[in-house]
Amino acid sequence: MLKAQGALLSSRDATLVIGGRTILDQVNIDVRSGEIVTVIGPNGAGKSTLVRCMLGLQPLTSGKIVRRAKLRVGYVPQRFPLTPNVPLDLRRLLSLTLKPSETEIDQALAETGIGHLKGASVSSLSGGELQRALLARALLRKPEILVLDEPVQAVDFLGETRMYELISAIRKHHGCGILMVSHDLHMVMAESDHVVCLNGHVCCEGGPIKVQQDPEFAKLFGPSAARMIAAYTHHHDHDHESHDHHLHHQDHKH
Repeated sequence: MLKAQGALLSSRDATLVIGGRTILDQVNIDVRSGEIVTVIGPNGAGKSTLVRCMLGLQPLTSGKIVRRAKLRVGYVPQRFPLTPNVPLDLRRLLSLTLKPSETEIDQALAETGIGHLKGASVSSLSGGELQRALLARALLRKPEILVLDEPVQAVDFLGETRMYELISAIRKHHGCGILMVSHDLHMVMAESDHVVCLNGHVCCEGGPIKVQQDPEFAKLFGPSAARMIAAYTHHHDHDHESHDHHLHHQDHKH
């Protein structure tokens, strides 16, 4: 069994059985400071369920979750419940459960590239803008660990690239650990330190290159996926220096 030494958040033989069906089977995962750990896998693999268990929102059948004492967590859920027709501006969204100062709000919005939207109605935001708003809200908790469940959903391809670059910049700036669920294989491989391939159980894990060369990865995603990622990652590495890292706000609505 892996040691959880030095980890902010760990699962130990995490097992969840619901209605006789095993959703998670003895899953071990660690997230440390300054590390991006990404969980990938097909639909129904238990990725979001694992995140909910690690956050204590879903009790395990057996095994345990180990958290560092007084761990500050910032969480961006896959779906954020917005009540239709209830006027809510972005500033209010950020202070719903916290009492941040105006300066803290401005800093969080600036860091996520949406400072210009402070007074905007939340219902008017594009998918990408809402994801950035939820990320800004999570940052206000001054998290030691950020938990992001599908942070690029409802975002176009260009917006996805910028979102992953933003997440990477946040890790560098704040030194926090990041646990991310994603289905975007090529992006994940470009930005993650450790990848966990989940399909109810851990099929394979390790650095991005190790995982994409694992036969279990090819079984889950097809042999062409590894080749595509290798080509993309190579291009991405070469392209990085010339890439514009200043984040625009032109995420398109889907």
